[in-house]
Amino acid sequence: MCDDSLQTIQSRPAKVGDKLTTHNFGAGTRGFAAQKNPAVAVCLLPGTELAFSEEVAIGAFGPIWSMQQTLGHKTAIFRQINKNVLRMHHDALEFSDGRIVLLTDLSEGQEASVLQLPAQPMTQSEVEEQRRVEYIG
Repeated sequence: MCDDSLQTIQSRPAKVGDKLTTHNFGAGTRGFAAQKNPAVAVCLLPGTELAFSEEVAIGAFGPIWSMQQTLGHKTAIFRQINKNVLRMHHDALEFSDGRIVLLTDLSEGQEASVLQLPAQPMTQSEVEEQRRVEYIG
C-alpha cells in the first residue's frame, strides 16, 4: 500500500524481486520508488518482506545538526500502523527486534529488494479482511 500522501503520485504494486529505493516524492513523505523509474511509487502490502543492501538508516535531527543513525538491521517486514488515525503516516517497517519505524523516517536513497509478498487469501473471510485493509489503506 502507499501512504495517503502518495495518492497523487503514479504508483504500482510491488512484485517479488523488485529493486526499490527510498525516495522523497515531494509530497510530504518518503516511500519506495522503482530503481529504474524513480517517479513511480511502489506500493507494498502489509507483510511484504524486504532486504536492504546496507543497514537501514534513519535521519536523526537535533536543534543545530542532522545525521543518519543506522538501526543494525538489513531486513524488515512492511506494516501499516495507526490506520484509524487520519492525517498521519501509516507505512512502517518492523525489524527483527520488534522495533517499528515509519517509512517516511528512513534516509533517502536506500536500496531494498522485495523478498516475499504476503500470502494470498485462501478463504472468503481472508478475502474480506484483505479487502477491508486495502480500503482503509
